[in-house]
Amino acid sequence: MTFSTPSRSSVLPRESASPNGRGRRRSPFQVVARVLFLATIFGAPWAFGAVQPWAWGALTIIALLLLVLWAAGCAQRGVLRLNWSTLYLPFLALLVLAAIQFFGHFTSDHLATREALLKLFTNGVFFFLAGQLLFNESGSGRTMKRWGLLVLLLAFGLSVLALAQVMTTGHGIIYWSIRTPFGPFGPYVSANDYCGLLEMLIPVSVGYILSGSSHRVPRVLLWMAVGVALTSVAISGSRGGAAVILIELLLFGFIIFRFRSRGTAQFGLSLILGLLIASAVIFAWMAGGGGRADRALSIFQTDKSVQVKMGDRLWVAKDTLKMALHHPWLGIGVGAFETAFPPYMTHVSDLHWTHAHDDFAEGLAETGVGGGVLLLWGLALFFSLGFSRIRERLRVDWGWIPVGALVGATGLLCHSLVDFNMRVSTNAAWFVVCVAVATQPASW
Repeated sequence: MTFSTPSRSSVLPRESASPNGRGRRRSPFQVVARVLFLATIFGAPWAFGAVQPWAWGALTIIALLLLVLWAAGCAQRGVLRLNWSTLYLPFLALLVLAAIQFFGHFTSDHLATREALLKLFTNGVFFFLAGQLLFNESGSGRTMKRWGLLVLLLAFGLSVLALAQVMTTGHGIIYWSIRTPFGPFGPYVSANDYCGLLEMLIPVSVGYILSGSSHRVPRVLLWMAVGVALTSVAISGSRGGAAVILIELLLFGFIIFRFRSRGTAQFGLSLILGLLIASAVIFAWMAGGGGRADRALSIFQTDKSVQVKMGDRLWVAKDTLKMALHHPWLGIGVGAFETAFPPYMTHVSDLHWTHAHDDFAEGLAETGVGGGVLLLWGLALFFSLGFSRIRERLRVDWGWIPVGALVGATGLLCHSLVDFNMRVSTNAAWFVVCVAVATQPASW
C-alpha cells in the first residue's frame, strides 16, 4: 500500500526514477532502523534468550526506537509505504483484548498482565517492522539473502557454543562462568528453549542454501554448518526438539517433492536423507562417552521418569483447560497463569508451575473465548497465506528462504503443544519475524 502526497510531480521523480526501483533514495533513518533491527534479533539469543527483565525490557525500548526511526524515514522520503499483511488484524485485536484486561482490571495478576502486555506490544512491533524492513522495494531480495546468511551464521555460532560448553564443562554452566540448576544449553537456561530457537533457524538456513545465494563459500561447508546445528539439537536431550526437527525435515521433503523447481528436483529428497544421516553420524561421535552419552541418548529412552514428566504435562494441560472453563469470557488475564493456577491443581506436586507447557491451553485460559477465536483466526491466516504462496515464492531466486521460515514457524507451533517457547522473549520475537517472512508475497 502506498500513501503519497497529492503532488505527483514532487514525489514520483524522486521515488520512481527507474522501473526496477534502483533510483529510489533510501532514507538514512530506515537504513539505521534495518541495521538496528537485525542487530537486535540476532543479538537477543546471546542474552540468555532475553528472559531476564533487563533483557526483555531492552527489547521493548529498542522496539519503540525502531518504530520511531522507521516513521522518521517515511516522513523524510515523503511517502508512507506499507507492506500490508492481514495477520496484523488478529494481532491488533489480541493487543486490544490484553489492554482491556489490564486497564479494566479483569486479571488475576495485574503486574503480570502489564508485563505480558508490554511483551505483546514488543512482538507486534517486530512483526510489523519485519514486513517493512526485510523486503526490497525493487523485489531483488538482497536484504532477504543477507538475512538468510546471517541466520545460518547464528545457528552455527549458537551450536558451536553449546557443543563446546558440553564438551568442556558439561551441563549447568553458561559461558563457562554462570551456573544454573535448570539444565541450560548454549546461552539458554533450558535446552527446550534452545531447541525452540534452532527449530526456526535450521529451516531458514536450509532455505538459504537451496536458494543458491552463496557463491563464495562452497556449499559443502554450508551443509556442514547445518549438520553441526542439527547435532546440537540431538545432543541437547530435548525430546520435543528432536521430534520437531524430524517433523520439519519431513515437511521440507514434502515441499521439495511437491513444488520442486529446477536445481532442486535432482537432490531434494536425497538432501533430507543426507542431513539425517550426517547429523546421526556427528551425534554418535559427540556422544562417545561419559555424561554426554547419557544426556544425548536420553532422547530415545522411555523410562519411568520420562513417563512421569509427560504425565505431569498432560494433567497440567487438563487443569489449565478446566481453569479456562471457569473464566470463559475474558480469561484470567494474559501472563497471570502462575498466580491463578495453584487452586486448580488436581495432583499433588512439589513443582512450581510458571507455565502450562502448552501454549495453546495456557493462551485459552488467559484470554478466554475471545482469545481462542483470535488464535484460530491467526492460525488459519498463517497457514493460508504461507502454504498458498509457496509456488509464487519459488519463482524468485531467494524464494526458498521464506519457505524455510514457513517450515520453522510451523515447527515451533508443533513444539508449543508440549512447551512454552512463546513465553521466551527471544523465541517469540523470532517466531513473529519468521511468520512475517513466510506470509509476505514474493513481490510488491
